[in-house]
Amino acid sequence: MKAYTYLMAKKLKLEGPPPPKPRSQQPHWDYHAEVQAFSIRLHENISLDLLKTAFVNPCYLQMEQERRQALGVDAEATPLALKDNIQLSKNGEGFTKNFLSDWCRASFPSLPSEGVESVVEHLTTSAVVAHVARNLGIEDLTMNAECPVPDDVLYSTFMAVIGALQESSGAERTGFFLRDFLATQLIGKDLFDIWTVVNPMGLLVEELTKRNVPPPEPRLIRAAGASTVLPLFFVGLYSDKKLLAQGPGETLVAAEEEAARVALRKLYGYTENRRPFDFSPPQQHQQPLIQSVSSN
Repeated sequence: MKAYTYLMAKKLKLEGPPPPKPRSQQPHWDYHAEVQAFSIRLHENISLDLLKTAFVNPCYLQMEQERRQALGVDAEATPLALKDNIQLSKNGEGFTKNFLSDWCRASFPSLPSEGVESVVEHLTTSAVVAHVARNLGIEDLTMNAECPVPDDVLYSTFMAVIGALQESSGAERTGFFLRDFLATQLIGKDLFDIWTVVNPMGLLVEELTKRNVPPPEPRLIRAAGASTVLPLFFVGLYSDKKLLAQGPGETLVAAEEEAARVALRKLYGYTENRRPFDFSPPQQHQQPLIQSVSSN
C-alpha cells in the first residue's frame, strides 16, 4: 500500500490533477430531483418546464447534435427534444436591469443618472452575476459544453432563471429575488470604486450649483511629516463658512480630491454610516418599492 500510494502521488505530481468533471457525470446524481429541489431550496415557485429550459444553453444543444451525428443517429427520426434558454435570458436580463435601476433610484434618490448606470452596470457584470450563480448552485445544473462553466455562460443561465421566475411568479416576486441576491452585492462597496469620477471637485461644484449653495473653498486643516517621505495632509472644504467635508492625502491635490469625494458621498446619501438597506420580508416591506417593482 505504501508503494502504491507513493506511485500515485508521483503520477499526480507529473501529470497534474485530472480534468474537472461536471456534476452530472459523477455518481449519485438525479437531474430531475435536483431541478425540483433548486426552486424549493430558494423558496420560489418556478415552473419545472421553464426551469429546465433555463438551464439548457445553445452550446450544449450543438454539442449533443454533433455527438448524435457521430453515433449515426438520424436527427429527423429522433429529434432532440430540448429548447435553449436564449429567449428566457433576454427577458430576464431586461427585467433585471430595469428593476435594479428603479431600486437604485428609490434607495439613492440624490444619485445622478451616471451613478445609477454605474451601479447597475457593476451589479450586472459577468463576474458579480457568476459569483451569485455559483453560490446558488446554478453551476451544477447548467447544461453546457465546457467544464468548468465560463462566467458568460453562468451569466446567461442566471438571467434565464430570472426570466423563468418572472413568467412563473410575476414581477413582484422576481424583484424581491433580485433585491435579496444581487442588490446585496453592494454591501461593503464604496461608491467611487464602482463609479469612476475623473474630476470629483468639478462634479461637487456642479452639484452645489444645482442646490444654490456657494462653491466649496479648500483649506489646509492640518499636516504631518511634510518634509518626510510619508507626508500626510488634511484638507477641508468650506461653503458659506460651514465645513462640508474633509479628507486625507499624501499631497494637497490628493487630499482635496478625497475631501470632494467625501462631500459627494454625503450629498448622494452613500456614506458608510448610512441607513442599512431594507431587506425585510415582502409582507413587511414598504409599499412604494412594491409599487415600483409592480410597475415593471
